Amino acid sequence: MKSRGEFGFIDYIKKHFPAPEGTIGIGDDCAVLPAGGGELLFSTDLLMEGVHFLRNESSPEDVGWKAAAVNLSDIASMGGIPVATFLSIALPKDAQGEWAERFIEGYTQISRQYDVPLLGGDTTSSLRDIAINVGVLGRSPSGKRLMRSGAKVGETIYVTGPLGDSAGGLQAILEDIDRTEEVNVLIERHKRPVPRVSTGRILMESGKVGAMMDISDGIASDLRHIMKASGAGAVISLDRIPCSPELISVCAGQGWDRYELATSGGEDFELLFTGPADLENELDIKIYPVGKIVEGDELIWTVDSRTVDYDYVGYNHF
Repeated sequence: MKSRGEFGFIDYIKKHFPAPEGTIGIGDDCAVLPAGGGELLFSTDLLMEGVHFLRNESSPEDVGWKAAAVNLSDIASMGGIPVATFLSIALPKDAQGEWAERFIEGYTQISRQYDVPLLGGDTTSSLRDIAINVGVLGRSPSGKRLMRSGAKVGETIYVTGPLGDSAGGLQAILEDIDRTEEVNVLIERHKRPVPRVSTGRILMESGKVGAMMDISDGIASDLRHIMKASGAGAVISLDRIPCSPELISVCAGQGWDRYELATSGGEDFELLFTGPADLENELDIKIYPVGKIVEGDELIWTVDSRTVDYDYVGYNHF
């Protein structure tokens, strides 16, 4: 039988497990459960060696940092406050001992930075590759968490920072290009993403955000989740997507398509959200308007206000 694709498979699972009344289940960045006068947020992410990190290129500390960071980003994407994490890890024999202990050092660094304790998990052996699963628990005031389904026609689409650096760093590793200072900036962004926890909280508290999620698979993929959940279309201005000077310079030197990296590379873990026009002038944080929510169900790309016939699709695991 032909594969449904990653997101088709998720939809298939969702049909078998509808969320109980009063909860939010499969289909957003976090599950949401009522708890006293507020809400609990819970999410998990799985990192596989050879897919999410290369052991010969990333230090154990880098992998530990990234494993926690991508989960904290899920809490940030709903405007929540992270409370605790849970770590399960499968290790082959050559990663037990020193590698595992250094991994925990990196995991500890970011956990202390965000004041999030590790409260439990599981360990097991692996025959070959490292597998890491992290669960994260967060909290939010009742009814205040942000979701993918809140976008409204006419709202502006924003991102919280430059896109494409992580993908550029990975491509630099895979193509083994010279490690200039600019290239090393991109590689560092790939290895040590920074979850936008405080920014997500500010956006939630503003009361002005329609829909929000983090950018893990590229805006070309993740924006489609907002569109589907909100029943709307979108227009993105490629020339308004923020890219770092380092990415622009490296792409020019290597002949890479920076638009493709910025829209489809993924793992930037910036926040993607919708809100009123000129919101960037109202909030005391840096945000970048990149498009509009429109009627319909299409994702349209433009450059200099002209539609371009190119369909960026983002990352898909299946």
